[in-house]
Amino acid sequence: MTALGQNRRMTSIAPAPRAYVVISPGRNEAQFMRRTLDSVVAQTERPAAWVIVDDGSTDESPAILAEYAAAHDWITVIRREDRGHRAVGPGVIEAFYAGLEAVSLDDYTYLCKLDLDLDLPAGYFAGLMDRMEADPRVGTCSGKTYYVDGAGRQISEKISDEMSIGASKFMRVACFRQIGGFVREVMWDGIDCHKARMLGWKAVSWRDPELAFEHLRPMGSSQTNIYVGRRRHGAGQYYMGSDPLYFTVTAIRKMAHPPYVLGGLATLQGYLGAWLRRAPQHGDGELRRFVRAYQREVLLKGKRRTVARIEGERASLWSPALPG
Repeated sequence: MTALGQNRRMTSIAPAPRAYVVISPGRNEAQFMRRTLDSVVAQTERPAAWVIVDDGSTDESPAILAEYAAAHDWITVIRREDRGHRAVGPGVIEAFYAGLEAVSLDDYTYLCKLDLDLDLPAGYFAGLMDRMEADPRVGTCSGKTYYVDGAGRQISEKISDEMSIGASKFMRVACFRQIGGFVREVMWDGIDCHKARMLGWKAVSWRDPELAFEHLRPMGSSQTNIYVGRRRHGAGQYYMGSDPLYFTVTAIRKMAHPPYVLGGLATLQGYLGAWLRRAPQHGDGELRRFVRAYQREVLLKGKRRTVARIEGERASLWSPALPG
Protein backbone atom coordinates (compact mmCIF):
# COMPACT_ATOMS: atom_id res chain seq x y z
CA MET A 1 0.00 0.00 0.00
CA THR A 2 1.30 3.49 -0.83
CA ALA A 3 1.92 6.18 1.74
CA LEU A 4 -1.04 8.03 0.27
CA GLY A 5 -3.27 5.05 0.89
CA GLN A 6 -1.94 4.45 4.38
CA ASN A 7 -3.00 7.94 5.43
CA ARG A 8 -6.66 7.48 4.49
CA ARG A 9 -8.44 6.23 7.59
CA MET A 10 -12.08 6.84 8.48
CA THR A 11 -12.71 9.61 10.96
CA SER A 12 -15.84 11.33 12.17
CA ILE A 13 -14.05 14.49 13.24
CA ALA A 14 -13.27 17.07 10.57
CA PRO A 15 -9.89 18.82 10.83
CA ALA A 16 -9.74 22.43 11.95
CA PRO A 17 -10.28 24.69 8.91
CA ARG A 18 -6.71 26.05 9.01
CA ALA A 19 -4.90 22.98 10.32
CA TYR A 20 -1.85 22.28 8.17
CA VAL A 21 1.06 19.88 8.28
CA VAL A 22 4.50 20.62 6.85
CA ILE A 23 6.81 17.87 5.59
CA SER A 24 10.43 18.77 4.85
CA PRO A 25 12.85 16.36 3.22
CA GLY A 26 16.47 17.45 3.45
CA ARG A 27 20.05 16.26 3.31
CA ASN A 28 23.16 18.16 4.48
CA GLU A 29 21.30 21.45 4.92
CA ALA A 30 23.22 22.67 7.98
CA GLN A 31 24.40 25.74 6.07
CA PHE A 32 20.84 26.98 5.54
CA MET A 33 18.37 25.19 7.78
CA ARG A 34 18.52 27.41 10.84
CA ARG A 35 17.04 30.27 8.81
CA THR A 36 14.27 27.97 7.57
CA LEU A 37 13.62 26.57 11.04
CA ASP A 38 13.54 30.03 12.61
CA SER A 39 11.24 31.40 9.92
CA VAL A 40 8.70 28.60 10.43
CA VAL A 41 8.86 28.90 14.23
CA ALA A 42 8.18 32.63 13.79
CA GLN A 43 5.03 32.15 11.65
CA THR A 44 1.96 34.05 12.78
CA GLU A 45 0.06 30.75 12.28
CA ARG A 46 2.34 27.82 12.97
CA PRO A 47 1.79 24.36 11.50
CA ALA A 48 -0.10 21.86 13.61
CA ALA A 49 2.78 19.47 12.91
CA TRP A 50 6.12 19.66 11.11
CA VAL A 51 7.77 16.40 10.08
CA ILE A 52 11.39 16.84 8.98
CA VAL A 53 12.99 13.92 7.18
CA ASP A 54 16.77 13.88 7.51
CA ASP A 55 17.72 11.94 4.37
CA GLY A 56 21.02 10.58 5.62
CA SER A 57 22.85 13.83 6.39
CA THR A 58 26.58 13.68 7.10
CA ASP A 59 26.98 17.28 8.27
CA GLU A 60 25.68 19.01 11.42
CA SER A 61 22.04 18.70 10.33
CA PRO A 62 21.07 15.94 12.83
CA ALA A 63 22.31 17.95 15.79
CA ILE A 64 20.54 21.10 14.65
CA LEU A 65 17.29 19.24 14.06
CA ALA A 66 17.50 17.55 17.47
CA GLU A 67 17.90 20.97 19.08
CA TYR A 68 14.73 22.35 17.46
CA ALA A 69 12.70 19.18 18.01
CA ALA A 70 13.56 19.31 21.72
CA ALA A 71 12.38 22.92 21.91
CA HIS A 72 9.13 22.51 19.94
CA ASP A 73 6.84 19.53 20.51
CA TRP A 74 5.13 20.02 17.12
CA ILE A 75 8.41 19.26 15.29
CA THR A 76 9.23 15.59 14.60
CA VAL A 77 12.47 14.42 13.01
CA ILE A 78 12.75 11.17 11.05
CA ARG A 79 16.19 9.86 10.20
CA ARG A 80 16.82 7.85 7.01
CA GLU A 81 19.90 5.87 6.08
CA ASP A 82 22.68 7.65 4.21
CA ARG A 83 22.21 6.98 0.48
CA GLY A 84 25.66 8.41 -0.21
CA HIS A 85 24.57 11.43 -2.26
CA ARG A 86 21.91 14.10 -2.63
CA ALA A 87 19.05 12.78 -4.77
CA VAL A 88 16.71 15.43 -6.12
CA GLY A 89 13.42 14.67 -7.86
CA PRO A 90 12.58 11.03 -7.08
CA GLY A 91 14.84 10.96 -4.01
CA VAL A 92 13.24 14.06 -2.51
CA ILE A 93 9.74 12.68 -3.01
CA GLU A 94 10.71 9.32 -1.53
CA ALA A 95 11.88 11.18 1.56
CA PHE A 96 8.69 13.26 1.52
CA TYR A 97 6.59 10.09 1.59
CA ALA A 98 8.66 8.75 4.48
CA GLY A 99 7.51 11.83 6.39
CA LEU A 100 3.93 11.47 5.20
CA GLU A 101 3.77 7.99 6.71
CA ALA A 102 4.24 9.56 10.15
CA VAL A 103 0.94 11.51 10.02
CA SER A 104 -2.71 11.01 9.11
CA LEU A 105 -3.84 13.45 6.46
CA ASP A 106 -7.37 13.15 7.82
CA ASP A 107 -6.23 15.45 10.63
CA TYR A 108 -5.35 18.35 8.34
CA THR A 109 -6.98 20.63 5.78
CA TYR A 110 -3.70 21.64 4.16
CA LEU A 111 -0.36 20.00 3.41
CA CYS A 112 2.96 21.65 2.61
CA LYS A 113 6.14 20.17 1.16
CA LEU A 114 8.81 22.63 2.30
CA ASP A 115 12.52 22.68 1.49
CA LEU A 116 15.09 23.47 4.18
CA ASP A 117 16.91 26.22 2.27
CA LEU A 118 14.24 28.94 2.43
CA ASP A 119 13.61 32.06 4.50
CA LEU A 120 9.87 32.72 4.78
CA PRO A 121 8.15 35.94 5.86
CA ALA A 122 6.28 35.64 9.17
CA GLY A 123 2.82 35.78 7.60
CA TYR A 124 3.58 33.39 4.77
CA PHE A 125 1.36 30.41 5.62
CA ALA A 126 -1.43 32.60 7.01
CA GLY A 127 -1.38 34.59 3.78
CA LEU A 128 -1.65 31.47 1.64
CA MET A 129 -4.59 30.15 3.65
CA ASP A 130 -6.36 33.53 3.49
CA ARG A 131 -6.16 33.45 -0.30
CA MET A 132 -7.23 29.82 -0.52
CA GLU A 133 -10.24 30.48 1.69
CA ALA A 134 -11.19 33.35 -0.63
CA ASP A 135 -11.11 30.98 -3.63
CA PRO A 136 -11.97 27.36 -2.71
CA ARG A 137 -10.87 26.11 -6.14
CA VAL A 138 -7.21 26.92 -5.43
CA GLY A 139 -5.74 23.48 -4.83
CA THR A 140 -1.99 24.13 -4.96
CA CYS A 141 -0.19 27.42 -4.40
CA SER A 142 2.90 29.31 -3.24
CA GLY A 143 4.43 32.73 -3.12
CA LYS A 144 7.25 33.86 -5.38
CA THR A 145 10.94 33.13 -4.79
CA TYR A 146 14.08 35.18 -5.19
CA TYR A 147 17.75 34.68 -4.41
CA VAL A 148 20.39 37.22 -3.45
CA ASP A 149 23.38 37.46 -5.77
CA GLY A 150 26.97 38.32 -4.89
CA ALA A 151 26.23 42.04 -5.16
CA GLY A 152 23.33 41.78 -2.71
CA ARG A 153 20.63 42.15 -5.36
CA GLN A 154 17.37 40.22 -5.15
CA ILE A 155 16.99 38.13 -8.32
CA SER A 156 13.56 36.72 -9.13
CA GLU A 157 13.46 33.00 -9.95
CA LYS A 158 10.73 33.74 -12.54
CA ILE A 159 8.02 31.44 -11.25
CA SER A 160 5.01 31.52 -13.58
CA ASP A 161 1.73 32.67 -12.06
CA GLU A 162 -0.05 29.43 -13.03
CA MET A 163 2.41 27.16 -11.19
CA SER A 164 3.22 26.65 -7.51
CA ILE A 165 6.90 26.22 -6.70
CA GLY A 166 8.10 22.83 -5.48
CA ALA A 167 10.27 24.36 -2.76
CA SER A 168 7.12 25.49 -0.93
CA LYS A 169 4.26 23.41 -2.32
CA PHE A 170 1.17 24.28 -0.28
CA MET A 171 -1.89 22.15 -1.11
CA ARG A 172 -5.36 21.30 0.03
CA VAL A 173 -5.40 17.71 1.24
CA ALA A 174 -8.47 17.11 -0.97
CA CYS A 175 -6.57 18.24 -4.07
CA PHE A 176 -3.47 16.23 -3.13
CA ARG A 177 -5.54 13.09 -2.86
CA GLN A 178 -7.54 13.69 -6.01
CA ILE A 179 -4.42 14.05 -8.17
CA GLY A 180 -2.96 10.87 -6.66
CA GLY A 181 -0.21 12.61 -4.71
CA PHE A 182 3.21 13.49 -6.12
CA VAL A 183 4.89 11.38 -8.79
CA ARG A 184 8.40 10.22 -7.90
CA GLU A 185 10.08 11.91 -10.85
CA VAL A 186 11.92 15.15 -11.54
CA MET A 187 8.88 17.12 -12.81
CA TRP A 188 6.66 16.18 -9.87
CA ASP A 189 6.17 19.88 -9.08
CA GLY A 190 4.88 20.67 -12.57
CA ILE A 191 2.83 17.53 -13.05
CA ASP A 192 0.81 18.20 -9.89
CA CYS A 193 -0.22 21.64 -11.19
CA HIS A 194 -1.29 20.33 -14.59
CA LYS A 195 -3.15 17.39 -13.06
CA ALA A 196 -4.95 19.66 -10.60
CA ARG A 197 -5.98 22.04 -13.39
CA MET A 198 -7.16 19.13 -15.52
CA LEU A 199 -9.48 18.10 -12.66
CA GLY A 200 -10.94 21.57 -12.25
CA TRP A 201 -8.68 22.95 -9.50
CA LYS A 202 -6.57 26.09 -9.78
CA ALA A 203 -2.79 26.19 -9.42
CA VAL A 204 -1.22 29.55 -8.66
CA SER A 205 1.74 31.44 -7.24
CA TRP A 206 1.02 34.94 -5.99
CA ARG A 207 3.26 37.90 -6.67
CA ASP A 208 2.28 39.76 -3.50
CA PRO A 209 5.35 41.19 -1.68
CA GLU A 210 4.20 39.72 1.65
CA LEU A 211 4.45 36.22 0.14
CA ALA A 212 7.91 36.68 -1.42
CA PHE A 213 10.53 34.43 0.15
CA GLU A 214 14.25 33.91 -0.24
CA HIS A 215 15.71 30.78 -1.78
CA LEU A 216 19.04 30.51 -0.01
CA ARG A 217 20.40 28.24 -2.73
CA PRO A 218 19.52 29.18 -6.36
CA MET A 219 16.84 26.88 -7.76
CA GLY A 220 18.20 23.85 -9.62
CA SER A 221 21.69 24.05 -8.11
CA SER A 222 21.35 21.58 -5.22
CA GLN A 223 22.91 18.59 -6.99
CA THR A 224 26.45 19.03 -8.42
CA ASN A 225 25.88 22.42 -10.12
CA ILE A 226 23.26 24.57 -11.80
CA TYR A 227 23.99 23.20 -15.29
CA VAL A 228 23.29 19.65 -14.13
CA GLY A 229 20.09 21.02 -12.64
CA ARG A 230 19.11 22.61 -15.96
CA ARG A 231 19.75 19.37 -17.86
CA ARG A 232 17.73 17.50 -15.25
CA HIS A 233 14.89 19.97 -15.77
CA GLY A 234 14.97 19.40 -19.52
CA ALA A 235 14.82 15.63 -19.08
CA GLY A 236 11.94 16.11 -16.66
CA GLN A 237 10.05 18.16 -19.23
CA TYR A 238 10.39 15.28 -21.68
CA TYR A 239 9.10 12.89 -19.03
CA MET A 240 6.06 15.11 -18.46
CA GLY A 241 5.31 15.08 -22.19
CA SER A 242 6.05 18.72 -22.99
CA ASP A 243 5.58 19.83 -26.59
CA PRO A 244 8.99 20.08 -28.37
CA LEU A 245 8.29 23.48 -29.94
CA TYR A 246 6.98 24.94 -26.70
CA PHE A 247 9.94 23.66 -24.74
CA THR A 248 12.41 25.03 -27.30
CA VAL A 249 10.82 28.46 -27.05
CA THR A 250 10.96 28.43 -23.25
CA ALA A 251 14.60 27.26 -23.30
CA ILE A 252 15.53 30.14 -25.60
CA ARG A 253 13.83 32.58 -23.25
CA LYS A 254 15.80 31.13 -20.32
CA MET A 255 19.00 32.17 -22.10
CA ALA A 256 18.22 35.78 -21.13
CA HIS A 257 18.48 34.90 -17.42
CA PRO A 258 21.42 33.69 -15.30
CA PRO A 259 23.30 31.59 -16.13
CA TYR A 260 23.05 33.39 -19.45
CA VAL A 261 22.80 31.35 -22.67
CA LEU A 262 24.39 28.23 -21.20
CA GLY A 263 21.50 27.62 -18.81
CA GLY A 264 18.99 27.52 -21.66
CA LEU A 265 21.28 25.33 -23.74
CA ALA A 266 21.62 22.90 -20.84
CA THR A 267 17.84 22.50 -20.60
CA LEU A 268 17.68 21.76 -24.34
CA GLN A 269 20.47 19.22 -23.93
CA GLY A 270 18.53 17.47 -21.19
CA TYR A 271 15.31 17.33 -23.22
CA LEU A 272 16.99 16.16 -26.43
CA GLY A 273 19.09 13.60 -24.58
CA ALA A 274 15.97 12.06 -23.04
CA TRP A 275 14.23 12.07 -26.44
CA LEU A 276 17.19 10.38 -28.17
CA ARG A 277 17.36 7.74 -25.43
CA ARG A 278 13.60 7.19 -25.74
CA ALA A 279 13.45 7.65 -21.98
CA PRO A 280 10.20 6.64 -20.26
CA GLN A 281 7.43 9.22 -20.04
CA HIS A 282 4.68 9.72 -17.50
CA GLY A 283 2.21 6.87 -17.73
CA ASP A 284 -0.92 9.03 -17.74
CA GLY A 285 -1.46 9.52 -21.47
CA GLU A 286 -4.49 11.76 -20.93
CA LEU A 287 -2.41 14.11 -18.79
CA ARG A 288 0.42 14.20 -21.36
CA ARG A 289 -2.08 15.16 -24.06
CA PHE A 290 -3.57 17.80 -21.78
CA VAL A 291 -0.11 19.29 -21.13
CA ARG A 292 0.80 19.43 -24.83
CA ALA A 293 -2.56 20.98 -25.79
CA TYR A 294 -2.15 23.57 -23.06
CA GLN A 295 1.39 24.43 -24.17
CA ARG A 296 0.47 24.77 -27.84
CA GLU A 297 -2.39 27.10 -26.96
CA VAL A 298 -0.04 29.14 -24.77
CA LEU A 299 2.22 29.71 -27.80
CA LEU A 300 -0.76 31.17 -29.68
CA LYS A 301 -2.71 32.97 -26.95
CA GLY A 302 -0.43 33.35 -23.93
CA LYS A 303 -0.64 31.76 -20.50
CA ARG A 304 -3.20 34.06 -18.94
CA ARG A 305 -5.86 33.57 -21.63
CA THR A 306 -5.17 29.85 -21.88
CA VAL A 307 -5.41 29.26 -18.14
CA ALA A 308 -8.58 31.36 -17.91
CA ARG A 309 -10.22 29.28 -20.64
CA ILE A 310 -9.25 25.97 -19.02
CA GLU A 311 -10.41 27.08 -15.58
CA GLY A 312 -13.73 28.22 -17.01
CA GLU A 313 -14.36 25.09 -19.06
CA ARG A 314 -13.34 22.70 -16.29
CA ALA A 315 -15.17 24.39 -13.42
CA SER A 316 -17.87 21.71 -13.56
CA LEU A 317 -15.26 19.00 -12.90
CA TRP A 318 -14.13 20.54 -9.63
CA SER A 319 -15.17 18.86 -6.42
CA PRO A 320 -13.97 19.89 -2.96
CA ALA A 321 -14.79 16.48 -1.54
CA LEU A 322 -12.15 13.92 -0.66
CA PRO A 323 -12.22 10.84 -2.92
CA GLY A 324 -14.39 8.09 -1.49
